[in-house]
Amino acid sequence: MDKKVIFFEVEGGTDKGPDGYRPDTMPMVEALQQRGQDAEVLFFDITKKQEIFHYVKEHGIAYVSRINPGNLQHEDEYFAMLRELCQAGVIGMPHPDAMISYGSKDVLSKLTTTNLVPDDTFAYYTIEAFKKQFPTSLALTERVLKQNRGSTGEGIWRVKLVEPLAEGITEVPLDAQIKCTEAKDNHVEYWQLGDFMTFCEQYITGTNGMLIDMRFLPRITEGEIRLFMLRDHPVHVVHKKPAATEDAFSATLFSGAQYRYDKPEDWQELVQNFLKQLPQVTNLLGNYDLPLIWTADFMLDTNEVGEDCYILGEMNCSCVGFTSELALAHEVAEEILACLKEHTEAIAQ
Repeated sequence: MDKKVIFFEVEGGTDKGPDGYRPDTMPMVEALQQRGQDAEVLFFDITKKQEIFHYVKEHGIAYVSRINPGNLQHEDEYFAMLRELCQAGVIGMPHPDAMISYGSKDVLSKLTTTNLVPDDTFAYYTIEAFKKQFPTSLALTERVLKQNRGSTGEGIWRVKLVEPLAEGITEVPLDAQIKCTEAKDNHVEYWQLGDFMTFCEQYITGTNGMLIDMRFLPRITEGEIRLFMLRDHPVHVVHKKPAATEDAFSATLFSGAQYRYDKPEDWQELVQNFLKQLPQVTNLLGNYDLPLIWTADFMLDTNEVGEDCYILGEMNCSCVGFTSELALAHEVAEEILACLKEHTEAIAQ
């Protein structure tokens, strides 16, 4: 019996087409079928978790997870099922712990030993750590705070002192006035530092709560560069340029950013450096197989000798869509088949 590639979806959510599937799922299923590899879609349902597990264990050679976390009420149970499937020999695309590792905002604090992330990047898992460190890092330079759970720029704040500190002050006083711009829509709010930090405590509490604190990169106005990756090779590059307004630093479509699609060859320096760092990235993030479909977002900066360099802003791998580029489904299918072949050959050795 030839085993199937199982695509996991979940019913409902804003990412579905009229047929109830994500628009980029069936093109992948059909591209595999055209190549002689059986594939089907299963909808994860917590009430049928054991039934789904046994079916996939019996009939699946691999799974491809196509569930947007925002549409999933029982993420822990879903990930637990995927872990069991991987332990049972089903190939995970990706493994659930790779999804967590690559998709979480603290990926940045884990990669400060690479040349992709500045070493003054911090992750706060407790309110105490946040209160202790943030007034010091804000004294050094303008900062960006990123919550772990938000999407489309929600809870991502650019934080700037209204008045510069007196010389020699290494910690911003809690009553200092700060200007805060949220990436969601580039709106501006003025706070006292202490009050703003109390407001930000909501991002640290609760499941997967954390804040990432990294320096603001003024060259974000030149655009964010997204590498769209299939495992270890970039397929295309999206250049996202923020709206040309004074406080704009968000590169989301909602905030008025302009998108342009380039070839990886147009960004050779960025691509080559990133690929060179990938073995170290993989190692630092738990040594899982690279996700099947994932993205890495970069911003331009200037290094100590005045040359352009690229700073990693975030990665996404839980359910990267390519609805506007459905022809990519054929490249994804080829990548899935290459992955199956590698695993089969590794077992045979």
